[in-house]
Amino acid sequence: MSTKNLYDDKAREKIKDIAEDVDFCMLVTNMDQKPLNAVPMSTKQVDDHGAVWFLSKNDSEHNRNIEKDSDVQLLYSGTSEMEFLSVYGEAFIETNRDVIHKLYSKADNAWFDGKDDPNITAIKINPKEAYYWDNKDNKMVTLFKLGMAAVSGNNQDIGEKGKLKL
Repeated sequence: MSTKNLYDDKAREKIKDIAEDVDFCMLVTNMDQKPLNAVPMSTKQVDDHGAVWFLSKNDSEHNRNIEKDSDVQLLYSGTSEMEFLSVYGEAFIETNRDVIHKLYSKADNAWFDGKDDPNITAIKINPKEAYYWDNKDNKMVTLFKLGMAAVSGNNQDIGEKGKLKL
């Protein structure tokens, strides 16, 4: 696996590509306590600045944790496409109804009582540091290449990894 660090616009594009492709991630809060608090979250949007947006309930444990300590970690694991992303950043809770309405979709009715539910908040994560692993190929091709490397002893190009510097 080759290392390719990405900067600025390219770094934001990589975050957007993987986060929107994988969709669900684990949002880790309360990072100075053990055990960590980790909850699955569906990515609503990655904006032009690289900020990652989610919808959340105002009374959730992770919202309470963010209010105490805004440092968070997002862990994306797209095993079918063999793409992975780790984003360390600062979280902000947004209550602006226009923002919430923009992010809301019908699928969110599973968690909320419509887009006007007074308990909905948006969470915005501004990345501070990120790292990616992108195998470029699907799982089967990657496994084949790993097998070829084991049999032949030759290196195989199974993708890229690197820091994303915004």
